[in-house]
Order: sequence, then structure tokens, then C-alpha cells
Amino acid sequence: MHIENISRWRPPPEWPRITVIDAHTAGEPLRVIIDGFPPLEGHSILARRRHAQQRLDHLRRALMWEPRGHADMYGCLLTEPVTEKADLGVLFLHNEGYSTMCGHGIIAVTRVALETGFLPRTDPVTCVRIDTPAGLITAFGHWENGQVRRASFENVPSYVDSLDQVVEVPGLGSVRYDLAFGGAYYAFVQAEEVGLACEGRHTPELIATGMAIKHAIMDSRTIRHPFEEDMGFLYGTIFIGPAEHDSSHSRNVCIFAEGEVDRSPTGTGVSARAAIHHARGEIAPDEPLIIESIIGSMFTVRVKASTTFGPHEAIIPEVSGEAHITGHSTFCLDPDDPLRHGFLLR
Repeated sequence: MHIENISRWRPPPEWPRITVIDAHTAGEPLRVIIDGFPPLEGHSILARRRHAQQRLDHLRRALMWEPRGHADMYGCLLTEPVTEKADLGVLFLHNEGYSTMCGHGIIAVTRVALETGFLPRTDPVTCVRIDTPAGLITAFGHWENGQVRRASFENVPSYVDSLDQVVEVPGLGSVRYDLAFGGAYYAFVQAEEVGLACEGRHTPELIATGMAIKHAIMDSRTIRHPFEEDMGFLYGTIFIGPAEHDSSHSRNVCIFAEGEVDRSPTGTGVSARAAIHHARGEIAPDEPLIIESIIGSMFTVRVKASTTFGPHEAIIPEVSGEAHITGHSTFCLDPDDPLRHGFLLR
């Protein structure tokens, strides 16, 4: 065998190549695209999001869908910043399209940007300012023994849209939910009220029920963001259940996009959860809430400040968690491959 021949192999120069760094935050993947993607056009991240949707969606599918990804893959594209204070811009990708904000993605991209030297390091904490479609995010990489052991971020203003709403869901009947925004809009449902538990063994039922609730709400009401029409949509359903650990407050299972299951507690989701608990008078400023995911991983969220956002009373949440780098890869797209732009079985 000539194993050295394999290591010397390179794809033909006419094949498009895209280089990525893979990571995960609390179990949820993040594929960070670092080279080979065409530049995005637009003077805001939302404008660049529209450009990607309209002109470059085949590349999202190629990287998120099979055979290079899977139904629950998640990614991001690094761009130039669009505001004076920002260090970089980020556009988030998933199985359905492009999200408006992503907490687990902010945590992972902070570690990737700092540990790869993309941004300069300052000890013991490095501040990273990131433009997202939802607005400017201030993140912090906390160094320990030469690595970013933990990252935290101050999210965009998060708020309750409406509490104790009821929607009729085919096959379920009346379902009670709260609607809140943490960078994206979520419907929050107590899992036990629809006969489910926030456990991995219930994953198929959580997906089916979460999507049924999401579509029923979308059909029953209009969601309007105070400032950006592109952000006025329901991103997912988050089921709430009891925690498995005494130190945790509760558990989140987020079903978002096209039936995607978040392995993390969902950074934007725990931000919206904090807004709900704050509106109900159930948490004090700076009181930490530890929220588990479907696999038992954890985020900590706290209310850092109160503010307003358009007509809404809002909070500034701080979310923290851990990310890990898992790989560095170059993908190629064979022009003769009929499946080069991906496919999904689910």
C-alpha cells in the first residue's frame, strides 16, 4: 500500500473548495466557514442574509445537508463587520435557511475566532463584538491555561410578546403557550401538558409535536418585530420540563427550523426564558438560572439590565456556556456529482 499517495491527493483545481472549522457548544454543532464562500453583498447583516438566500443557497445546502452534513447540522459564515464597534459579522445557517441570531453559535465562534488567532487575545478575558442579523452582540472569551474554557455574551434586548396564549392544534386540541423573543421568536410550552418529557427517548414525538404547534401558531397569528420585517416569524417551539440535576432550574428542548433539534439549551431560547421569568416576577436581576438541554448539557442565563425595545419592556440577558473545536476540514464540490448540493432524508 502507498498510504503517502492518499495524503498527497488534491482535488482538481476546477472543483470548488470550502474550508471550515467544526465545533460544538453543549453538544450542538457549529460549522464555521472560513474560506471558499463567495463574498456576501449588502450594508447590513440582514441584507447579506437576503443575498445568501437569493443567490447562494445551494452552498448552504451543500454544507448543511447530507452527505457533508445532516438534518440537525448548524453553521455560520464569517463576514466583515457592518457597524463601527464590531470585530466581525456572522450569518447563521441551518437545515431550513438562515437564522436571525444564535446563542450557541456566538459561544462557539468566540472560541474559534480567538483560539485560531483570527482576533487578538487579551488575558484573562477577551471582548469580541459580533454583528448578527438581530443586532450587535458583545461576547467574552474567558481564558484558562491557554484555551477559551468558557464564553459568555450579552444578547440583544429580549422580551415577552404575549403570555398564556392558547392555540388549537390538530390532534392535540388546545395548547397553552408563551411567545417571547431572545434574538428569534419562540413558543414556550410545558412538555407535560402535551404528554411529553424533555428526554432523548421522546425525540420523534417532540419533533412532530413541536412542528405541529409551530405551524398552528403561524396559521393563527401574525408576528411583528418592532423594527425589522425580516425578523417577524416564529423560529421554533421550546418545550420546558423539570431538570435532572439539583443545581439546574429546568430543561429546554428546542424544535426549530424544519424539525431540527437543538442539542444545547438554546442561547436565544434561554434569553427569551429569562424575559418570561422576569416579566412574571420569578427571578431577580443578576440571579443565575442554569438550564439543561435534551442531552443534559447546560447554559447559565441571568438578567443583566432592564431596557425597552420598541413598545416592549425588555431585558439584556447574559448567557454563558462551553464550546469545543472538533475538526478542520476542506470540502470539495465535484461538478459531475449530481448530489453535490446536498439532500435530506428528514
